[in-house]
Amino acid sequence: MDLRYSDADLAFRAEIRGWLAEQLDGEWGELRGLGGPGRDHEAIDERLAWNRHLAAHGWTCVGWPTEHGGRGLSLWQQVIFREEYARANAPHGVNHLGETLLGPTLIAFGTPEQQARFLPRILAVEELWAQGYSEPAAGSDLANVQTRARLTDDGSQWVVDGQKVWTSNAHFSQWVFVIARTEPGSQRHRGLSFLLVPLDQDGVEVRPIEQLTGGSEFNEVFFTGATTDADLVVGEPGQGWGVAMGLLGFERGVSTLAQTVDYARELDAVIALAREHHALDEQPVLRDRLAELKVELEVIRAQGLRGLSTVAGGDDSSAGGGAGSIFKLVWANWHQRLGEVAMQVMGQSGLLTRGDDYDLDEFQRLFLFSRADTIYGGSDEVQKNILAERVLGLPREPKGA
Repeated sequence: MDLRYSDADLAFRAEIRGWLAEQLDGEWGELRGLGGPGRDHEAIDERLAWNRHLAAHGWTCVGWPTEHGGRGLSLWQQVIFREEYARANAPHGVNHLGETLLGPTLIAFGTPEQQARFLPRILAVEELWAQGYSEPAAGSDLANVQTRARLTDDGSQWVVDGQKVWTSNAHFSQWVFVIARTEPGSQRHRGLSFLLVPLDQDGVEVRPIEQLTGGSEFNEVFFTGATTDADLVVGEPGQGWGVAMGLLGFERGVSTLAQTVDYARELDAVIALAREHHALDEQPVLRDRLAELKVELEVIRAQGLRGLSTVAGGDDSSAGGGAGSIFKLVWANWHQRLGEVAMQVMGQSGLLTRGDDYDLDEFQRLFLFSRADTIYGGSDEVQKNILAERVLGLPREPKGA
């Protein structure tokens, strides 16, 4: 594993660092840090304008091939871009699901017509996307999807009925990609299709879900006779499971690895708080926990880079070798421990909000939001089963156990 950067990589790092410093020192400076985890409700319109500013200067979809409007950056340059973006404390994007999930999926599985219709609008941040995967009875067990879709008699449209839940950003998105069962009587992975459905129609109801952090980035989405054109199915009808899993493969990697920069900033803030409270001198056990967290974060980043290096070397074995699952397990549990240590540093004051409203500070929000880290994006139990069954070859877990 060679993690050294070339001269071209270093020049690129200087370029993006300089551009971000210049832009965020001007009119956009007030947006620094807005929209992070548990704060997706903040300044949506302003962050959308910032994302479109990025697009106008060619800084969206940087990893996409140039023929689809991207910069065609290497994997390492994508890591550099994400790290510098996080290091600049730039506002969190509103286009993540379109740019990093659906866009690459359409490039890999979509028709030329679908690519021409949707990719330019994702690139320009003109259309935002939500992810319609989880359901009340199909969260970690995604193959249990019950949302159904059928073709109209004339074959011109899909009619969708069902419910999705934990649908990020559906309340301000224009489109949602949906896993639906399109073959009556099918079970588990068979008979599912990957559909592109407009949200602005009478057959769709979006209900925000208020979280412990006070925000509502997640939603319930109800489809009651919602429709979409027949040609807006990605891949073959009934073969959507492969497309859905292909999309999840894009979820791991570059953007997740760049989170370690944000985590380092959070850790530094907790350490500064501990110094302010004189906890480093008076509580040696707490000091040791903070030291452990700092060392572990470096190990996590090295683990993430190692997983990406196999892909960069042409060995796309992150799924088969379990690198993606291992990385998810370690960063999610590390982040939860950081939130717990933050509360330990705050002591009793961590139990109180500021002012009359439910106004959380950064450490309270860190603690509450990180409770979900081991659930969303594939729960700990699912990741361990993947490693046990697909990597180690152990017997499958009995269903219903």
